[in-house]
Amino acid sequence: MPKFVWSLLTLLIAAAFVALLVWLPWWAAAVAAALLVAWLLLTRTGRQAWSVTRLGIATVPQRLGAASVVVVGIAGVVGVLVALFAMAQGFQSTLIETGSDDTAIVLRGGSQTELNSVLNHDATVGIGDEPQVMHDAQGRPIASPELVVVASLPKVSSGLDANVEVRGIGQEAWPLRSRVRIIAGRRFTPGLRELIVGKRAAKEFEHTAIGAKVSLGGQPWTVVGEFDSGDEHDSELWADADVVASAYRRGDSRNSVTVRLKSPSQFAAFKAALTTDPRFKVDASTTRDYYSKQSEGLTRLIRILGTTVAIIMAIGAIFGALNTMYAAVATRTREIATLRAIGFRGAPVVVSVLIETLLLAIAGGVIGAGLAWAIFDHYTASTLGANFSQVVFEFRVTPALLASGLKWALAIGFVGGLFPAMRAALMPVTDGLREL
Repeated sequence: MPKFVWSLLTLLIAAAFVALLVWLPWWAAAVAAALLVAWLLLTRTGRQAWSVTRLGIATVPQRLGAASVVVVGIAGVVGVLVALFAMAQGFQSTLIETGSDDTAIVLRGGSQTELNSVLNHDATVGIGDEPQVMHDAQGRPIASPELVVVASLPKVSSGLDANVEVRGIGQEAWPLRSRVRIIAGRRFTPGLRELIVGKRAAKEFEHTAIGAKVSLGGQPWTVVGEFDSGDEHDSELWADADVVASAYRRGDSRNSVTVRLKSPSQFAAFKAALTTDPRFKVDASTTRDYYSKQSEGLTRLIRILGTTVAIIMAIGAIFGALNTMYAAVATRTREIATLRAIGFRGAPVVVSVLIETLLLAIAGGVIGAGLAWAIFDHYTASTLGANFSQVVFEFRVTPALLASGLKWALAIGFVGGLFPAMRAALMPVTDGLREL
């Protein structure tokens, strides 16, 4: 019965530590670490714990193979977790940065994406006439009716065809998206079959260099420029909306209208005016909300997949830590018993084994996080977006992700070291002294 009680208590302590580690922000974890160091330095029990810890650390080179199992196992968990979460973070950030609170996108009612929305000419004109829409210096509404089609181009990496989004825009798009700048070549000429290519699309797809010919809608188009928008539009090809509509037989319809509002506070009135106007059957949302929703599904899937894989790998790493630390305690049985016999309490022994395991875990976490940062930070990838076209994005290994990876390392180390630590502390002194 006592063994069962101690096992249950150990499980509860492990669960409480993991829960606390997940809940604590990084600064609180730093404060907790500082308090631990102060306890080790300033209290008698803490100094005893540090003395035992130093003895354990000194024997690590003799157990280098076993210790490496802990370090490598935890490094693998942290590396995989940070890499997958960096993928989700990069995809989500790319889409969110495309939107803002002072711009709104209008689609046909019930449409989830631009590709399945159709607005007639009267709607595109009327939307720009709403009083909440900002006007430029010439008094024209900053409202951009846009046409979105999907074309097929070979990827540079594989040579296989993939979908790329072609966006037909008018001159209204330039004041609307003031961050867009031409980084090579020039803008397309209205009325001509000319394209400008986003900088990420230029790296991802073949036939996108300036001067290259691209077949769209069965017609030859010339690439005349490359642009940088700093968001999802970098994955697109832009051309004159009227020419795109003619090539794809879309008439004067458009998929969406994006407007710049006089202020973010005007959005509620803008949306109410559109939804109550019997001429329109449309939905409006801020571009920030629109693009955030486009990223939710894939981001959630990647995070669930990453967490699942990390948990499976973490279980293996925990067993590796258990085996390593049980073996370490077994080789030091007589030493621990001697310390207990001369007055060392159980707490310093528990703390010393845990500190040793946590130091190995931190080493593994730093290695795993460092490798993930070195290999995947700003690594370029692409995936299908909401419009069934490739969205090119960069992995983003943020400080928050690195801190999360180190938390996982500490949790694995704590759980893997707690049971051997409790065994060492509860070992009868007489039994330990009999060990040869």
